[in-house]
Amino acid sequence: MSHTFQDIKEAIKTRFGEYVIAGENTALAQPQLIVKTSLLKDVCLFLRDDKRFFFDQLSCVSAVDNGPVKNTLEVIYHLYSIPFHLFFVLKVEVDRGDGKEQLPEIPSVVDVWRTADWHEREAYDMYGVMFSGHPDLRRILLPADWEGYPLRKDYTEQEYYHGIKVAY
Repeated sequence: MSHTFQDIKEAIKTRFGEYVIAGENTALAQPQLIVKTSLLKDVCLFLRDDKRFFFDQLSCVSAVDNGPVKNTLEVIYHLYSIPFHLFFVLKVEVDRGDGKEQLPEIPSVVDVWRTADWHEREAYDMYGVMFSGHPDLRRILLPADWEGYPLRKDYTEQEYYHGIKVAY
C-alpha cells in the first residue's frame, strides 16, 4: 500500500495531536509539513520507526533565510523510505537571531539518522543554526575562525582574512 502526504500527516496528528503541526505547504512539488521545533526529534523518530512508513533515509537537510524583515530561518528535512519508495518533507521555522551572539537552536537528529551529521554542520556553517545535541558541531566548509554565516541575507563579508583581501 502506498501512502500519501495526507496519510502521513494524519498519522503524525494521531500520534502527537494537533499541536505538533504548525502548518503545511501542499502547493509545492513535494508538499511540506511544518512541525514545532520542540517536537521535531520525536516526529523524526516516529517517521523512522513506524512500520507503515519506515523513513530510513535522511536525504538532505537544508536551510533558508527568510531575511531580517520576516526574522525567521527554515530548516528543511528531506526524508525517504527505501522499502516503500516514499518521499516526505518536514520543516521547522525558528527566529533567526542576530547572527552573532543570538543564534537559532533546534534539536539535532544525528542519533535518528547518522547522515544528519554533515548536513547539520553545513547548516551551522552557512546559516548559524545551532543543533543542540550534535556530537561535533563545528564548521565544515569554512575555516574555524571565519566571521559570520555567508548564506544569511544580511551577511557582510569581512574585508580581510589573515591579511588576504576577500571582499571586493
